[in-house]
Amino acid sequence: MTQIYHYPPDLFNLLVQTIPLLCKSKKDTLNFLKGSGISYKFMSDVTNQVDLDRNSIGKAEIVRTVLVRINEDGDTSLRPRRELLKRVTEFENFEACWEKDRLPAKALVGEIRSLINVKDSFTRMKEEREKQVRKNQEEYLKKAQEKEKQYKEIHSIKSQLYNLFSFTDAHRRGKELESVLNRLFQAAGFLVREAFELKGDNSEGVIEQIDGAVEIDGELYLVEMKWWSKPIGAGEISQHLVRLYGRGEGKGIFISNSSFTKPAITLCKEFLSTSVICLCGLEEIVMALETDKDLTQLFKEKIQAAVLDKNPHYISY
Repeated sequence: MTQIYHYPPDLFNLLVQTIPLLCKSKKDTLNFLKGSGISYKFMSDVTNQVDLDRNSIGKAEIVRTVLVRINEDGDTSLRPRRELLKRVTEFENFEACWEKDRLPAKALVGEIRSLINVKDSFTRMKEEREKQVRKNQEEYLKKAQEKEKQYKEIHSIKSQLYNLFSFTDAHRRGKELESVLNRLFQAAGFLVREAFELKGDNSEGVIEQIDGAVEIDGELYLVEMKWWSKPIGAGEISQHLVRLYGRGEGKGIFISNSSFTKPAITLCKEFLSTSVICLCGLEEIVMALETDKDLTQLFKEKIQAAVLDKNPHYISY
């Protein structure tokens, strides 16, 4: 919780200087604070300290300790903060003070009165409290709106993804899969670069096609997406691994509607000695959508399994 000091620093310091002068003894100081309605829980330790060894703590330290606590207690201690300020500004019995403290006490009380004007001080404390309440409400509303927007976006993407199962045109379905998953990555909060092509420097035309790239925990992963009726074999995996090899320690994710063959999985395990590769079934993503699982968490689990357990084909459910 954000700590709000309802007494401004200049007023706080004046109170710490003034209250000890208004009270002859440490017991009087504690009674003055207690008479303002301050809860015993904020004073119990200093009260016990005074009882056990009165020379171990001074009046100013008692006041500062208790005032810090009620300042940090938020709205719960608003009433005693107001009452304490009221008691100080309305104090008139200076004859009850030590003789040497009377003039300094009068001067300080007068300074506090002129500094705050009691009504204005209460108003400022109220405005500060209301300002914080509004800020908290605005932050809550903003987060709620962002969550609602994300929910609607993911719901739209789910519908688009499920619609792909009715496609008969395999080529069109594959291209649509790229678009849907890139939308899904973006909605999940990944930084995304959609499908792109690399062309040769000597008019060779397109030499490489990348389905997309995502950033997870500050690391860039090249993404390959396939919707085939047959399992993905070592040959198809090799093409993606070659792209990663060509980028030094390039990291990759391979998403497929169908399963992966054992040779393909073995090839990826061997690649883990060089960099990171994760194999992900489209079914895992569907399950995550159905169970409202965070997509970021899904891929972090798979990346962790690849790095720590040398398992590029970790199943997340």
